[in-house]
Amino acid sequence: MGFAAKAIEFLAIGFVFLLGALALVVLILFVVDRVQTHDAIRRNYPVLGRFRHLFSSLGEFFRQYFFAMDREELPFNRAQREWVGRAAEGQSNTVAFGSTRNTAVPGTPIFVNAPFPPLDDQHASCEPLVIGAGARVPYRAPSFFNISGMSYGALSQPAVRALSRGAREAGVWLNTGEGGLSPFHLEGGCDVVFQIGTAKYGVRNPEGGLSDAKLREVAQNPLVKMFELKLAQGAKPGKGGILPAEKVSAEIASIRGIPEGEASISPNRHPEIASFEDLLDMIGHLREVTGKPVGIKTVVGSEAVMRELFMTIASRPDEAPDFITIDGGEGGTGAAPMPLIDLVGMSVREALPLVCNLRDEYGMQDRIRLIASGKLVNPGDVAWALAAGADFVTSARGFMFSLGCIQALKCNKNTCPTGITTHDPRFQKGLVVEDKYKRVARYATEIIHEVETIAHSVGVTEPRKLRRRHVRIMQDSGRSRPMHEIMPSYSAVAQK
Repeated sequence: MGFAAKAIEFLAIGFVFLLGALALVVLILFVVDRVQTHDAIRRNYPVLGRFRHLFSSLGEFFRQYFFAMDREELPFNRAQREWVGRAAEGQSNTVAFGSTRNTAVPGTPIFVNAPFPPLDDQHASCEPLVIGAGARVPYRAPSFFNISGMSYGALSQPAVRALSRGAREAGVWLNTGEGGLSPFHLEGGCDVVFQIGTAKYGVRNPEGGLSDAKLREVAQNPLVKMFELKLAQGAKPGKGGILPAEKVSAEIASIRGIPEGEASISPNRHPEIASFEDLLDMIGHLREVTGKPVGIKTVVGSEAVMRELFMTIASRPDEAPDFITIDGGEGGTGAAPMPLIDLVGMSVREALPLVCNLRDEYGMQDRIRLIASGKLVNPGDVAWALAAGADFVTSARGFMFSLGCIQALKCNKNTCPTGITTHDPRFQKGLVVEDKYKRVARYATEIIHEVETIAHSVGVTEPRKLRRRHVRIMQDSGRSRPMHEIMPSYSAVAQK
């Protein structure tokens, strides 16, 4: 009994000490909160005011896992993310009982099933499509679905390595993003599209302008198939790239040609391009120096501006871009001002048919390939883009989900918990390249397979035969209308 009494006495003393320590901490926090002048809530409600910030920070977590329905979250809901997850794992993507999607929402695309679709043995895959037939080294692109621009620096080393190896496995291209060509883009041996941003990372001279010598050096690599001149990005049109200082390591600084440990803010546009005439001059120059197809990436702001672009191209067809990547205003990025993310740039759902019609009106359908980008992560999104007029579709965040992204929304803080957008070795350990590259490949392969399934269902043998007449768009009235009536193609308008 003596031992038990002593144990109880020891625990009682410990408990009193703990209460005293807790009271001391509360007192210190009370004084700190009352004295500080930065936060009015903490100053007026010492200690208790701190819970507001705690609950606010935990709100994202609780909404994502407990309160939000499968189709409610933004920017990507749970149903979208889980489809990618199952595809990346190689699991069955069949579902039971019925759709959880509210098809009455205006803008929802509904595919028109054929009464007598082709038999299973009449199903065909898309053939490779040539981009830049007039270039010295054209590119015969094997896949209609590919990896959009994500730079090394914004993404971690293991993430880029996994994307490269996965792209090779699936037979899709990998866009470098504006951060230059790293050894990790090349590691897997996949086809690479080199993106030239406004800061000319990887091909810049000491003054920040374009270096033809470095451009030739990149072009000599046989894995680099095309060059994409980035004019604008969906999440931040009119704003250059933002790479926080904590992400600018010695290695990244060397690849990009910038000072180590300093935040890198790209110009909001190419300083040497102030008109469409200048743009075509640059495209012609890049094609001459590299010998490979050259295109542009942009965000549509208005039909008038895009018409001016095509009018300029029509007057100088030899300098026409070999492809145009249309990024929607709903596109994403690691870091961008909220007003640009929310309010600037036309959605790809409106922009793609518009640009397709202008291209066809000016007779450039066999000269300029269209690439669609911007929140196109599931089979229905990709099939819609092909029906609307795209020749290719690229996705960035879909492939991030295939790597294991949980939409933690910490891309700009170097604290990504899955190791995808961080350079902290602690977090990078979670991204095992040997496992993740297989997920990347399976996701790409499953997207392609299910888009082929949609194409088969509407009565065509392969995805590039999808047309606007194969899609209906839900209206505010609660009834759907054929897309070719809402957004008629140029050929249909010209025949009237």
